Amino acid sequence: MRSSLRFVSVAAVAAMLAAVPGSAQKTTGPKERYEMDVATMSGFAAMAGGGRGGLGGAMSMMFGGDPSSRVAYTLNLRLGSDQSPTAPPPKGDHYFEPQAKLGKSVPLIAPPRAEGSYTTEFERPKGRLLLYWGCGAKAGPGQPVIIDFAKVAAGQVPPGLFSSAVPIIREVSQANSKSYVDWPNSKGGKQPQAGSSLIGAHRINSNVGSDISFNLAQDYMPGLQASTAQQADGSVMIRWGALQAATGYVAWTIGGMDRGGGNGDMVWWTSSASKEFGGGLWDWLPPSVVANLITKKIVMPPSQTSCQIPAEVKKASGEMMIGNLNAFGPEANFSYPPKPAGNAVWNIDWTAKVRFRSHTMLLVGADMGGMGAMGGSASTPVEPPKKKKCKGPLGIPLPDGAC
Repeated sequence: MRSSLRFVSVAAVAAMLAAVPGSAQKTTGPKERYEMDVATMSGFAAMAGGGRGGLGGAMSMMFGGDPSSRVAYTLNLRLGSDQSPTAPPPKGDHYFEPQAKLGKSVPLIAPPRAEGSYTTEFERPKGRLLLYWGCGAKAGPGQPVIIDFAKVAAGQVPPGLFSSAVPIIREVSQANSKSYVDWPNSKGGKQPQAGSSLIGAHRINSNVGSDISFNLAQDYMPGLQASTAQQADGSVMIRWGALQAATGYVAWTIGGMDRGGGNGDMVWWTSSASKEFGGGLWDWLPPSVVANLITKKIVMPPSQTSCQIPAEVKKASGEMMIGNLNAFGPEANFSYPPKPAGNAVWNIDWTAKVRFRSHTMLLVGADMGGMGAMGGSASTPVEPPKKKKCKGPLGIPLPDGAC
């Protein structure tokens, strides 16, 4: 009995030691972090992102205009380092293969630091925000959640409005880097041309660290082909073609009606089965996070190709809603030097991350010759996108093109 207890005790101690953080492989760095965001936009998202630009391009699409304007590509490149430049200011270049059709390289430069100039004047907001969620012909119980802007401004926020189920992914930025450069910028920003490809070798040279080199096997995701159709029960059906590379989907709409007296209702619906309106749902999420959110029914699985907007949402939104469908995509990660075997310390010099997604924007409820069926397989160059976070009610971030 005593020897048995001794054996159990030794085994328990061994298990405890194996779980001690200090026994795991230690890492240092990375000294440099590179991020490359690769987006495909279709429908009105391509128009909002640049393309032929604004209302003119959108109207052309509505009435059967140039098919090549229906899909656009955008790239955003960011390099952050914990080192000072060898010769200020910080700068670099991203070198592409010829098939990228971006020239030999694009310049990475430091953006100007924003000066803090804020007005102290404040106008108390008016109106209400109505929140709906979930796919289905009818809205679920407890909907809508109504937020009175005037009450929120006075500090009366409805309980349980926000959750932490959807993370906001920390990106490389000027704020978390000793040296930082990015692209597009004031020196250049012409976006990828039709028929361009990112497959192949990539090299980033800068004065804030070592060269970064990697090979991409993943290319731009295809454009989303989506359509909307009014149903007899007053709901609206969204349908789309599945994308092979998609890891999951999320949809949202925004509409509203004037109630007079300077007041109005803004209506916000999301496809999530639970009340989830924040985090990174409208942006980029890693495949592992998306897979977890699918199990919670916050994100739709890659096999799903339709979602019904409840009739109550359409009725409260008035004649037209702006809709967006976001297809999360794969992620490619690289690092140098390679991870050593065993428990040897891994001194990471640099990491590189390439994120992919495809999204489309729809006008839901407008009868203009089937303009809800936006999408395509061709692509068009896009002017430099403004890296600005759209802010919705209560400061909630909205997707690109929603502002």
